[in-house]
Amino acid sequence: DISQISDFISRFVNITLKIMLFISVASMIGIETTSFIAVLGAAGLAIGLALQGSLANFAGGLLIILFKPYKVGDYIEATGGTGTVKRIDILHTVLTTIDNKEITIPNAQLSNNAVTNFTSNETRRLDFNIGIAYKTDIKHARKVVLEVLSQDSRILKDPTPVSFLTSLDDSSMNLSTRVWVKTSDYWDIFFENIEKIKEAFDNNNIEIPFPQMDVYKKS
Repeated sequence: DISQISDFISRFVNITLKIMLFISVASMIGIETTSFIAVLGAAGLAIGLALQGSLANFAGGLLIILFKPYKVGDYIEATGGTGTVKRIDILHTVLTTIDNKEITIPNAQLSNNAVTNFTSNETRRLDFNIGIAYKTDIKHARKVVLEVLSQDSRILKDPTPVSFLTSLDDSSMNLSTRVWVKTSDYWDIFFENIEKIKEAFDNNNIEIPFPQMDVYKKS
């Protein structure tokens, strides 16, 4: 957080000022400082090369804090893992996965690669993609799905829920129904309604087919 960055910068500036003061005092009392500065410069270069990864992570942490592509509590997907942001440190970001494991990702990796933030917006589109048998009346199946979803008050009325045929596969016709929901309700609405849709299909004799293959034998 900001306090960690402030402490880090304060310590860095404090050490730098002490080194500059030492060199100035040495020069004032007649000590040759040219070779000392050269050695100090070489040492600084070596330390910089050794710490370039950490410096990149530090810079990445600053960018994340300034531009806020995500914050603590957001659910993100990035190179290195997917989970809820638990902590943003100076050098690393810590995620907690849905099965309660922790992932530590260097900030340089997060600031230089694509990050998908699933919870930054208040609403999300939820898709129900369901295969139906070729013998099914498409309009009837669409009506059944929309009727089930219309009974859930958490589903937003605007944009209007829509349902349409998206593809004709080997074993099924694929019906895609799209609704908009609050991000916080996303998974609850999905799990509850996918079960209700299956029950409604059973009650209306709408078949969800298994993969199948027709084999013809030549005599």
